[in-house]
Amino acid sequence: MKTGKERAVCWTGGEAFRGPGEGEFHDEHAANDAACGVSHSVSGDTAQDWRSLGKIPLLARLTDDQLRTVWAVSLSRRYVAREVLRNMGDPATHLLLLLRGRVAATVTTSAGRVIRFGDFVASCALDKVAVIDGRGHTATLTALTSCAVRILPRDRFHSLLDGAPSARRHVLRVLADQVRRQQTQSAAAATQHTEERLAAWLLEEAAAASDCGVRLPGTQESLAELLGVTRVTINRALMRLRRDGLIAVERRKVDILAPELLKARASRWCG
Repeated sequence: MKTGKERAVCWTGGEAFRGPGEGEFHDEHAANDAACGVSHSVSGDTAQDWRSLGKIPLLARLTDDQLRTVWAVSLSRRYVAREVLRNMGDPATHLLLLLRGRVAATVTTSAGRVIRFGDFVASCALDKVAVIDGRGHTATLTALTSCAVRILPRDRFHSLLDGAPSARRHVLRVLADQVRRQQTQSAAAATQHTEERLAAWLLEEAAAASDCGVRLPGTQESLAELLGVTRVTINRALMRLRRDGLIAVERRKVDILAPELLKARASRWCG
């Protein structure tokens, strides 16, 4: 995949997402300023400060002093909706810490098919594996909403783990949990009916929401990419759940009307 700034393109849902590559942080002066605590945010971090880093699961075991250090040596960056944070294959020289917003991770096959690995909502660390193994970003990361990100140099992250055994063990546990979830998702994609997977996804998203409303990740085509099916297939599954009175669909939001029945539908084809 091309990684030049002017050529960074990811096709998702029939539209091109364009954005800068990793090169925006190769400026040595910017790195020096960050070490001195100088902010490079486009509009300022307002209410955000070093404490917001503690909400990121990967950093949950760091002390206050360590979190302050991460804040001081990281850069601040804002992204607008549909802007690319990183392209697949870009050198993973920085750990991206998402403090606000939602980001999609996608891969485009040689045949032009878009595979959507998932959506990531603040607060979280993006593409941790790429930063740890140094083999380049595993997917193209695109902002679905406006996003606030702290950019932590890879060597600083490694130094932090080398000097804090408890933090290193915690990172290994987080990565192990991620692998288990991915295995579960892969098994579901291979064995479960689309309606079952859709019902399970809706329940999982609703559990993280403040009400029973679930916002779709962009268009129905984006949701189809996330579940690994076609837009027509996902549309039919949504209509069946709506017809049976389990959900209500309005534009990009789904309201769950009968959670217990939806849970039963999610396991309907198991076994």
